[in-house]
Order: sequence, then structure tokens, then C-alpha cells
Amino acid sequence: MGEVTNVEEYQAIAKEKLPKMVYDYYASGAEDEWTLAENRNAFSRILFRPRILIDVSKIDMSTTVLGFKISMPIMIAPSAMQKMAHPDGEYATARAASAAGTIMTLSSWATSSVEEVASTGGGIRFFQLYVYKDRNVVAQLVRRAERAGFKAIALTVDTPRLGRREADIKNRFTLPSNLTLKNFEGLDLGSMAEAEDSGLASYVAGQIDRTLSWKDLKWLQTITSLPILVKGVLTAEDARISVESGAAGIIVSNHGARQLDYVPATIVALEEVVKAAQGRVPVFLDGGVRRGTDVFKALALGASGVFIGRPVVFSLAAEGEGGVRKVLQMLRDELELTMALSGCRTLREITRNHIQADWDA
Repeated sequence: MGEVTNVEEYQAIAKEKLPKMVYDYYASGAEDEWTLAENRNAFSRILFRPRILIDVSKIDMSTTVLGFKISMPIMIAPSAMQKMAHPDGEYATARAASAAGTIMTLSSWATSSVEEVASTGGGIRFFQLYVYKDRNVVAQLVRRAERAGFKAIALTVDTPRLGRREADIKNRFTLPSNLTLKNFEGLDLGSMAEAEDSGLASYVAGQIDRTLSWKDLKWLQTITSLPILVKGVLTAEDARISVESGAAGIIVSNHGARQLDYVPATIVALEEVVKAAQGRVPVFLDGGVRRGTDVFKALALGASGVFIGRPVVFSLAAEGEGGVRKVLQMLRDELELTMALSGCRTLREITRNHIQADWDA
């Protein structure tokens, strides 16, 4: 096999390397997987309006997220159980993010604990939170993340129940027996029983709180001083309530198309959320980002940055830490080139006028 030249190529390598149950878990979406394909396809319906004859000899991609300076507006989304992809799991991802000068978000369902990830050294890290029925477990976890130096909480709000992922049902997905959900190990919540269908769906049904509502966002603010990002917003209505409820930011996300099928692609939903937020909080996007051109399009539509998920686990499976580093580098290089060829020297110079979407009149 020749050299990997783009992010997408890692998926095929991962498919060859990983057990079917594990690959299917990472790769699949909900039900018909319409949104899964649409998350990618929607980017192709946005074209550039490049400006020429601008001195682009110096390109600055740096930005700040919640006051933290990062090298580029490309960050790592929370993906569960990364040791299924590679023995180094979240350790490798954390080191790669830190080497790239960007933010890693650690999943609640990581196969490495917040303390273990903190032990890999410096770097800005966010913690993705699922709200368990037992609120003492939640409070304890948030405190541990704070103590371990995590800088924000990404509250996942689109998972009162797990979406119907038919590949996981067919494979009777469960966490391999040599691994545990490390953040819950001492709480007897670290293991996942075999089930008739998806072990993860059964785990969620048993542990995750379906009563989660806006009042819980308020409650979370009483137990932590960390800024809270609301992850899973797809509408203007919920963007407004997020801001009113004290969210520090919004992540436009459809959970990698793994929850409700036939929701719009995140790049399509982005603009209405940005408009509703009225600049009061930053808005981020995840879902379907595979190219620097995708990042530019999100920024042009008002995003303050993007998070990448599957490219991380696929490159991790293929080449460990080096793979994740390469994905971040390729996206960085592509974004820099897109900016230069569009006539933008800083992220601030990227405007709505630099793109034309198929929904523009």
C-alpha cells in the first residue's frame, strides 16, 4: 500500500485490521444510515468563492476556544472505547492532540481514566459527560475531571436512549473482556454484560438517565465551575435555550449520525444554530469532517471550530499515535492551503461570502 495522502484512506486500513465487531461499532450509524452518508454528502453541496491576488505568504490558523489558545480550529471529538482500536487507546490520542497543539475531548466511556489521560503530560483537554441515573456518580466524575486538569465539560444531550445501530445488534456488540470503562471501574459500572442485542444499548438503558432535562444543565453548573458545552444541538430553538440556560458553548452534532436517523447533516443545521446564538456563545461542529475544505466551510458558516471523531479511531487503529498525528497534520495542511487559495490569511478573514451553498437563493 502506498503512502496515506488523505484522512479518508484510514478507514479502509482500519477495516482490514480490526475485528468485525469493533470496526462495525466505529463505522456504523443509526438505522438506514441516511444521516451517516448525508453528514459527508452535504459538504459537497457547498462551493467556494475564492478571492485572488491577496498576499497569502503568511497564514495564521491559531485561535482561542473558551480562552484557551490552540494551533488550529480542529479538535478531537469524544469517541468511546479507543483501546478497542489500538492498545494505547486514549493515551495515544491525548499525546497526538497535545503534540498538534489542540484540544482532545475524552469520552465518559473511555477505556482509560481521566487520571491516566492526564498522566500523559500537558495539553488542553475537555471531558464529555453522560449523565448517569446516580447523580453521585456524575458529581464524583466531574470532580475527578476537574482535579485531573480538564478544562471544560461537553454535556452530551442527544442520548436519553441509544440510537438503533443495527450492526451492533447483529454483532451483539460488547466491550472486549480485557477492557473496561475505566472512569467507572471502581463504581461497579465499568463492565458491559452480553445482551440479546447490543450490549451498549442495554448498558445505556440501565445506567443513563432518560429524565435529563434543562434543569440538569443548571444543576451541573452548581457542582462545577468548568464551562459547559452543550453537545447535540441541531435547532435554533435549542440553541436559544442553551444560551439562556448558561451554556458556555454549543456543539452542533448528530452524534456521528448514530442516534436519530434523518436528522440533517450538521453542516446544514449549523447556520440556523449560529444565527440563534447571536454571537453570545461560540458554536462548534462535529460530523463528517474529512478535509481541510470541510473545516473552512464550517468556519465560513459561523463555526468557531470543528471536532473530528471517526478519523481519529480509524487512524489510531491503522498506525497508533502516529496515525492520529498524521490525520491532524493532513487536516491542518489542507486547511492552510484552502485558506491561501481562498485569499484568507487568518480565521477572522473567512466569511460567508467565501462560500456559496446550494440552499442560498
